[in-house]
Amino acid sequence: MPNVHPAVEDYLKTIYGHTEWQPDPITPKVLAGRLGVAPSSVTEMVKKMAAAGLVTHQPYGAIRLTQGGTIRALGVVRRHRLIETWLVETMDYGWDEVHEEAEVLEHAVSDRLLEAIDAQLGRPTADPHGDPIPQADGTVPYPDAVPLLSAPRGPVTVLRISDRDPGMLRALDQVGIGPEIAADLQDAPGDAAAGDRDEVDEHVVVISRDGGAVPLTDAQARLIWVARV
Repeated sequence: MPNVHPAVEDYLKTIYGHTEWQPDPITPKVLAGRLGVAPSSVTEMVKKMAAAGLVTHQPYGAIRLTQGGTIRALGVVRRHRLIETWLVETMDYGWDEVHEEAEVLEHAVSDRLLEAIDAQLGRPTADPHGDPIPQADGTVPYPDAVPLLSAPRGPVTVLRISDRDPGMLRALDQVGIGPEIAADLQDAPGDAAAGDRDEVDEHVVVISRDGGAVPLTDAQARLIWVARV
């Protein structure tokens, strides 16, 4: 396939990522906010991408990837997540440090180098945050995960933690919470359903590997996806 401009790759990856873990398509306003650009810039770029057959879009409506756009987006996501994994596994980066580096390197890594990285890492299926790495054939090994806040109480395995907030990643790492950690979900003391808690109060309690009770804020809990054991 012909090369795609880095800006277009950023758009494709952001549109894909918006619906990766929830069903609502992205709007131009949300896309502009995610990319940190003016709404007028989004309008012009989306028009170009639609003309190239990468997205579909009605004025003021949601933006959706076409089949061709999805294939392109998966290629960018694959590069990004393999690079993140490589930086953690071989370059001693923390999982909270790799996103920005991968944002730069994903546009420069050749297919040959990416294949070498994939082989060196043993063909991983998930990045350090638990996000699935699209395979070379375009398949995506999604785990059977649900948001922590909607998971039944009881034993679970943490499968994914959103990497959107590096500070949150560091805070969760300090209390031993990360992908593949076995935990036990319990309601926090008090009536969480009554709506009488402020944003810093805990909503659930995760029992970490050492048996200690780890209280989570609502903001922290919303970053975590789990599977029932």
